Amino acid sequence: MQEVLLELPQYQPITHHYFADGMYCREVFREAGTLVVGAVHKKEHFYIVVSGTVSITDGLSESSEVTGPKVMVSQPGTKRAVYAHTDAVCITVHKTDKTDLDEVEADLVEEDPKSAYLSGNTLPLIGAA
Repeated sequence: MQEVLLELPQYQPITHHYFADGMYCREVFREAGTLVVGAVHKKEHFYIVVSGTVSITDGLSESSEVTGPKVMVSQPGTKRAVYAHTDAVCITVHKTDKTDLDEVEADLVEEDPKSAYLSGNTLPLIGAA
C-alpha cells in the first residue's frame, strides 16, 4: 500500500508536537478522504482517535472503523494505515526523554527509506516543521 501511495500526490497533515515530563504527544489533523501510512513503532504507546471517523489497518488484521473519542494501545512493531472518512484528529502519546524531533523519530520508529515523511511528519518537498 505504501509503495502505491508514493506514486500519488502526497498529503502533509497538520501536526502539532507536545512534550511533558518524559512524554511526547503528536496531534495529527487528517482531512476527510486522505490515506496516510505511518512508520513501524518500536515501543508500546497510546493511539487516540479524538474526533472524526477513520479506518485503521496494520496489514495483519482486519481494518477497523473507529469514531472518536477512542483510546487504543499500540504494540511494538505496529505500522498503521489510516483512512479519514471525515475530518479527524488523532493523537499518539509516547514515552521518551527526547525533545528534538529527529531524535524522537530515531527513538520511537524504525528507519524507513521508503517513507514519504521526514521527522515531524513533514514532506521533503514542503520542508521541515
